[in-house]
Amino acid sequence: MVTPSKLQAFWWNRQGLDGSLDSASAESVLQRAGWARTAGGANPYLTVFSRAGIRKSAAESAVDSRTIHELPSARGCTYVVPQGDFALALKLATPPAEVPINTAKKFLGVSEEEVQALCEGILATLAKGAMDPREMKPHLGDLLRNLGDEGKKRGQTTTLSLGTGRLQAHGKIRRIAVDGRLDGERYKYALWEGGPEPSSLTDEEAEDLIAQRYWSWVGLASLEHFVWFTGFGKRQAEAIIARAGLVGEPETGLLGTPEAIQAFTAFQVSNQPQIKLLSSLDSLVLLRRDLAAVLRPKDLASEVFREKGPSKVSGLQDMVSNGIFDRGVLIGWWEFDPDAGKIVAKHWVPPTPQTLNEIEKTEAFIRDELGDCRSFSLDSPKSRQPLLAWLRGG
Repeated sequence: MVTPSKLQAFWWNRQGLDGSLDSASAESVLQRAGWARTAGGANPYLTVFSRAGIRKSAAESAVDSRTIHELPSARGCTYVVPQGDFALALKLATPPAEVPINTAKKFLGVSEEEVQALCEGILATLAKGAMDPREMKPHLGDLLRNLGDEGKKRGQTTTLSLGTGRLQAHGKIRRIAVDGRLDGERYKYALWEGGPEPSSLTDEEAEDLIAQRYWSWVGLASLEHFVWFTGFGKRQAEAIIARAGLVGEPETGLLGTPEAIQAFTAFQVSNQPQIKLLSSLDSLVLLRRDLAAVLRPKDLASEVFREKGPSKVSGLQDMVSNGIFDRGVLIGWWEFDPDAGKIVAKHWVPPTPQTLNEIEKTEAFIRDELGDCRSFSLDSPKSRQPLLAWLRGG
């Protein structure tokens, strides 16, 4: 009989959190573990640090050399992606990039000709050099239009984002952080000379390739997990899975390649603790969005802080705080307090010396190199105070 701990440790192993990625490059980490969700937070830094000990400067150097890059992708979400997947990520981003354009056409009087002219104007403007949106506007003149109150209601103040969104998805321009950080909010746009060609992939080729990538990252997953990550419809996903030759693992019912199922059958859980502090957006959980699957059955009644009060973990799909893990099992929560320069943690598995050592190591990385550890763009030291108080037991 397959125990939950075996499946949890198998996912852990597939993610390279077992020490097998020690000293690997940032590109190699993302190839093995999957693309790192950004959302304006520290997850990309923690993803490569937790698996390979990669420091902030090395992660940013990889961006500078374009072996990794932040790109729009599946469901229109932004991920830091390895170089070999640039075209695939953008191919997946193309349909979501057209959604706001179609909305503007339907409700805001925007035409396809207007969008095309704006895109051409953006390319001509960026030929002068990288610019942020504010710097671009005077150069675009009448090509750029304010969409008024109705546009604000639909989240589209001007037409600029329609053009930049399409051009990013087509690999014509790239977004670069003003300060070079992977957790920043201020960006410039630049032409992407020799950039990826997402149009070189057919829809079916992209579907098959993302299925191949996804199951290499997770090993075993359900149809629902794959649908969540890609945003594909259920019938579309079923056709992709059939072409991929995935089969069900007999005891868990999860899907995998024959090779992955064979590896899972032979897999043995390490008897040595493997403690890691992971971001709330880490791919260990985010790829499947199934929080209960990384908990021991007896811990499903444990609590996590929510704005309206603590909630049972069993009722959640997502990590709502950063997590402490051991061999794929969630054993506690943590957040960083920048005022104190310390990690504040709550454990339901008593901390061992190894746990405390890992907390100290991650704490020093955040304090000395990152300065703070935001989970997403709206997270701040001020907004985090109630959560910190809860973690402290206040």
